[in-house]
Amino acid sequence: MLHSPRDLARVVVIGTSGAGKSTTAAKLAASLGHPLVELDELFWGPNWQPKPEAQFVSLARAAASGERWVVAGNYGVARPEIWPRASAIIWLNFSLAVVLRRLLARTAKRLVRREVLWHGNRESAVRTLFTRESIVWWAITTHNPRKKQFAELRAAGQYPHLRWYEFTHPSEVERFLAAGG
Repeated sequence: MLHSPRDLARVVVIGTSGAGKSTTAAKLAASLGHPLVELDELFWGPNWQPKPEAQFVSLARAAASGERWVVAGNYGVARPEIWPRASAIIWLNFSLAVVLRRLLARTAKRLVRREVLWHGNRESAVRTLFTRESIVWWAITTHNPRKKQFAELRAAGQYPHLRWYEFTHPSEVERFLAAGG
């Protein structure tokens, strides 16, 4: 996969929940020496309360104002603030089976370690697996619509300046990262 350093000046990593956006973005940001922006951190407040939309959009705008960055996330409301400034999209377009396997492993790790996420939030077994807010249910119900949405965004030409990198298997991402992004 050939690219120039300019392609990766400002990168957005997209994919369905559990695909590995945050992990991929963190590795890429470290490799490139760019700041990492997690849209989940900008969106969620304490107790899993979403921040007001205007505040979230303002935070996204500020994050995208720099010359170099890697953003992890899919929030459509923030797209107009981020994508026009981006230089590349990395699309983790994995199968539902791969996403669910990765999501369940990540969730189990977070639960066992009682990992603190943004603003003191933690995943709970009950919320994660057995409620309408379940990340597993979210991944299942949004997987195909997200694939369609991202394919349409790519084809629409609304952001013709973007270089797209689409990966359909985690090993492709690992090779890309091993090559320096």
